[in-house]
Amino acid sequence: MVMNIKTYMQDIGLKAKKTSYDLAKASSAKKNQFLSDLANRLSKNESEIIKKNQQDLEDAKKRGLDAAFIDRLTLSKKTIESMVTGLLQIASLNDLIGEISNIKQMSSGIQVGQMRVPLGVIGMIYESRPNVTIDAAGLAIKSGNSIILRGGSESLASNSFLARLIEESLIVAGLPKECVQVINTKDREAVTELIQMNNFVDVIIPRGGKSLIKMITEKARIPVIKHLDGNCHIYVDAYADIENALSIVDNSKTQRLGTCNTLESLVVSRSIASNFLPKIKEIFDAKNIEIRGCANTIKVIPDITKASESDYYEEYLAPTISCIIVETINEAIAHINKYSSGHTESIISNNHGNAMQFLREIDSSSVMINASTRFADGFEYGLGAEIGISTDKFHARGPVGLEGLTSMKYIVLGTGQIRG
Repeated sequence: MVMNIKTYMQDIGLKAKKTSYDLAKASSAKKNQFLSDLANRLSKNESEIIKKNQQDLEDAKKRGLDAAFIDRLTLSKKTIESMVTGLLQIASLNDLIGEISNIKQMSSGIQVGQMRVPLGVIGMIYESRPNVTIDAAGLAIKSGNSIILRGGSESLASNSFLARLIEESLIVAGLPKECVQVINTKDREAVTELIQMNNFVDVIIPRGGKSLIKMITEKARIPVIKHLDGNCHIYVDAYADIENALSIVDNSKTQRLGTCNTLESLVVSRSIASNFLPKIKEIFDAKNIEIRGCANTIKVIPDITKASESDYYEEYLAPTISCIIVETINEAIAHINKYSSGHTESIISNNHGNAMQFLREIDSSSVMINASTRFADGFEYGLGAEIGISTDKFHARGPVGLEGLTSMKYIVLGTGQIRG
């Protein structure tokens, strides 16, 4: 029987909307029970999860998908342990729902404040990363939101099994199983339906390539929390400690090539370039990282590729990095703000004034001093996990954790006041 996608998606949306009202008033104890039970199920089913994931990996390799894609698709013992730790960390966080703040006494006698509330129903569309299924479900439940998950067709076996574990844990915790629904069709029409169901869905969060996010942004009838790419920069300042700079740049670029917080663009002060660049090139050469540099970079390290204008905009997700030499910190900041995707930038410097200027003037969702860009992550920021990283400028910016999945409503406390 051919599935009617519109009917199928409308049914999912209706169930999500109905259960969102129940979840919004669910106790912290029930939500935390779900998180701890799911963490336990992941640990107990580790071998089966890896087995299901292996099916997806074999299919991906047959389809000729690249190494960075395979890396994002892979679930290992370490990945599953990280998922478990993330769920337990989310459980340990304070429940924000119902929290009242900013109470002010007005001259009329009323008190005005704000209460933190869930967004309602989240639609999540993502490619390759099956760990997102667990992270998103955990964050959504703790923040009181129902969620509809649409993973990529390449991770269907992994996601289907994880969805079963999530449903079992919801039932154990006494929460409606429809609070988390995983779309189980590869039909792309399901995505089109999801992003237009503004009668059921309150926000869309996409995670994937530029083409996917561009399509969703253009066609959605629902607010979208998005980032298009992660062209992350490090500026090695004139006042950098060379050994620190080498370690941080190496880690930022080579620890994992296929993530959105991987270093893609290196900006170096001229006064330190002749000392720093040959040393980082030696490290990159040993790890087969190609440097594409400006004319001045080539003068310092001749055996590299000349960078084009497009290289400075590029999120490579590959063993390639762009490099430019600048005269001043002002030039570095101007270059980064021009070419950056607004994700994460870091300065390596022991000059407090320069570091503070960099923090103030760089227009990105995460800005760092003397630290690897790989720390731009919800787990590393103490959020338990992240549902995505937003480079937008409304309420959610940077790694989106519990607070980013909530909103505020005004509340007014009176004792019979009327307006004259």
